[in-house]
Amino acid sequence: MKNVTHWINGALVEGSGRTSEIFNPATGEVTGRVHLASAEEVDAAVAAAVAAWPAWRDASLVKRSQVLFRFRELMYAHREELARLISAEHGKVHSDALGEVARGLEVVEFACGIPHLLKGGFSEGVSTRVDSYSIRQPLGVVAGITPFNFPAMVPMWMFPIAIAAGNAFILKPSEKDPSASLLMASLWKEAGLPDGVFGVVQGDKTAVDRLLEHPQVRAVSFVGSTPIARYVYESATGHGKRVQALGGAKNHMLVLPDADLDLVADAAVSAGFGSAGERCMAISVVLAVDPVGDELVDRIVSRVAELTVGPGDDPAAQMGPLVTEAHRDKVASYLELGVAEGAKLVVDGRRTPVLGGGAAEQSPGFWLGPTVLDHVPAGSRVHTEEIFGPVLAVVRVSSYEEGLELINGGEFGNGTAVFTNDGGAARRFQNEVEVGMIGINVPIPVPMAFYSFGGWKSSLFGDTHVHGTEGVHFYTRGKVVTSRWLDPSHGGVNLGFPTNG
Repeated sequence: MKNVTHWINGALVEGSGRTSEIFNPATGEVTGRVHLASAEEVDAAVAAAVAAWPAWRDASLVKRSQVLFRFRELMYAHREELARLISAEHGKVHSDALGEVARGLEVVEFACGIPHLLKGGFSEGVSTRVDSYSIRQPLGVVAGITPFNFPAMVPMWMFPIAIAAGNAFILKPSEKDPSASLLMASLWKEAGLPDGVFGVVQGDKTAVDRLLEHPQVRAVSFVGSTPIARYVYESATGHGKRVQALGGAKNHMLVLPDADLDLVADAAVSAGFGSAGERCMAISVVLAVDPVGDELVDRIVSRVAELTVGPGDDPAAQMGPLVTEAHRDKVASYLELGVAEGAKLVVDGRRTPVLGGGAAEQSPGFWLGPTVLDHVPAGSRVHTEEIFGPVLAVVRVSSYEEGLELINGGEFGNGTAVFTNDGGAARRFQNEVEVGMIGINVPIPVPMAFYSFGGWKSSLFGDTHVHGTEGVHFYTRGKVVTSRWLDPSHGGVNLGFPTNG
């Protein structure tokens, strides 16, 4: 049984109190325990970060970037090990876990360019013998609270930029799949990061609340559900902190009649069922504009029938289990709800065969196969609520305008996609849709690391998205310096009001 604990001041620190079980989602077996930090243990991590920060803040940009480059190489060398940890605790298949690590490393690579990213501006001679210039400086100790669905990638959205910018960073990962955090911590140490600059506190609400209220934590980054994102934002800002809190999603794919339906069907299945639908950028609603609905659903169903569901460590598996039994049961409850609301259950994931077992509902582990609900009523709970699992809802609409209205009328504004061969329609869509990340014939429009990730409406609390330029600005604050180096022949005292000239 593995024993997962904290990383404080460059070393593993045994927890002193409560623990929680770690499961293998493919079997339902308990594989370890994770220690849940007390407020005092969080305080110890913050104290170590506070002590380490001044020296790291004063380290040269070249020194910081050298540590980032070494960390990147170590992460790449250990990517298989990291992917195995993710598969064992989250359940996603190995190839998907490797992809997660690769996308996180893109942010590390972006952060390696911190000497360029922190360049300021300079204006010579703004007044007589006066110059002005701008600089950006780190905040101090910052924290990241990350979800179960991407235990490596989402932390890497945050800490590479925060650390490269000169901050100390404390990570509070999900207690459901915590082991990846400790491997990354050990690689930071091996890369030469000073002890205390990166810390990990495992835990639950107790640890979260202490980070949100701690007077020496200057900023908090969060990714998770909308209710918790709102709580984090309100609590942390109430304690005077800078906050970026990314919440939930209900991402729609609008399919226009001129779209390539084979491309659409491939995209809908890939984006709807990858990582068992446990992605905030998953496509969970297909808006099929008449008359393509019947043909599109047939193509989606035929592709779903060819998917292989099984344990994450089985090379033949394309989709794994859900992360916990409680989450599986919640997602599965939407199948009966959808039928009760008037939808047609055309693919029932409870009956999906699982490699090495029987049907999903009869196999040990937390299984639910790909599910398709057709003719889902617009405005129903299955249409509007975040399910966060392998349930694809097809809503029939009569026009582009009706589909756009449904997207813009929703609670969330995270990601969306339009599939069409009409460039004018695509351009109109990107202008009119009220969503933060848009794909045009791209089902999962996750930005590259040099752009920023984040949505609108109830998908984001705060003004700043993660990574990219906005991420650099979130973890730094600006100063403008106005300087005069006096000529020895200056004119002496002048009590008049200073003016430019």
